[in-house]
Amino acid sequence: MATKAKKKAKIEIENNEDPQDKPLAVMPTEEEAPEVKIEDLPGVGPATAEKLREAGFDDLLALAVMSPGDLADQAELGEAVATKIIGAAKKMANIGGFVSGGALLERRREVLKLSSKVQSIDDLLGGGFETQALVEVYGAFGSGKTQIGHQLAVNCTLPMSEGGFDGDVFYIDTEDTFRPERITQMARGHGLDPDAVLERIHVARAYNSAHQMLLVDEIKRMSKGLNVKMIIVDSLTSHFRAEYIGRGMLANRQQKLNRHLKDLKQLADVNNALVLVTNQVHSKPDAMWGDPTKPIGGHVLAHASTFRLYLRKAKAGRRIARLVDSPNLPDGECVYQVTQEGLRD
Repeated sequence: MATKAKKKAKIEIENNEDPQDKPLAVMPTEEEAPEVKIEDLPGVGPATAEKLREAGFDDLLALAVMSPGDLADQAELGEAVATKIIGAAKKMANIGGFVSGGALLERRREVLKLSSKVQSIDDLLGGGFETQALVEVYGAFGSGKTQIGHQLAVNCTLPMSEGGFDGDVFYIDTEDTFRPERITQMARGHGLDPDAVLERIHVARAYNSAHQMLLVDEIKRMSKGLNVKMIIVDSLTSHFRAEYIGRGMLANRQQKLNRHLKDLKQLADVNNALVLVTNQVHSKPDAMWGDPTKPIGGHVLAHASTFRLYLRKAKAGRRIARLVDSPNLPDGECVYQVTQEGLRD
């Protein structure tokens, strides 16, 4: 008995534990906590989980940010079931409540910045193009909107250490302006393998506004197993402008556009990705002074955009980018040029 007592005391001394203070059970840390899966939600069985995954919902956050009607349509569920699933996902994902400003600042540290490799543009945007943001680039034809889209698509595949995201890009082309040959030129300009870059850029041609909106759902389904870090829509308003003509169709057009923008912003939030949309412009004939050029989309697009960049041509092949709107940066302008190898200072 004495020998056993000595052994026990020796073990406790080596472990630096006091038997009186020892807890009955050890609570797992956040790192040790098991990952919560869709099947863990109340009322979600294997069949429902399979439906959700087929519709592109792989994690709790993707479910928590949905509306019941949208989830019911996309996953072919009843609206009551969808409401219950969303409510449970919000609780388990711990979203929807108030947080302190300090906690929000800590969450903002997850935001990444994509370098344009043009110092003047990066300085204008406070270090680059942010994730979890919707960036609108608008300007007249030939101002370089598509060129920025191509360049950022290439840069997104760069390693994190070189200002990229090391991620995949989804490119929705509404005007048949995507050119793999241009991607090849820009990739070589950065010393990258063009074939490897093109392999990470997934392109779809949208033939009308309904198809354009469906492609966003397709991105959700195709993104399984991919590191989706950028979604580009070039251009956002082309089909909406052509299909919804006249003031009588304006309200319907803006509602559809608003829904489309909401879906894009959800992709940005769920994937910690950057959404870049290019936009067409029109001239106000009643403008007596100043620049008559105005972006299409009205207040709906203006409110949905996190950052707005206005591009215009200058002399000697230069381009001017003006930051029109930002939640935390002052307005300003920068000058850059478009070369065969891409955007340069």
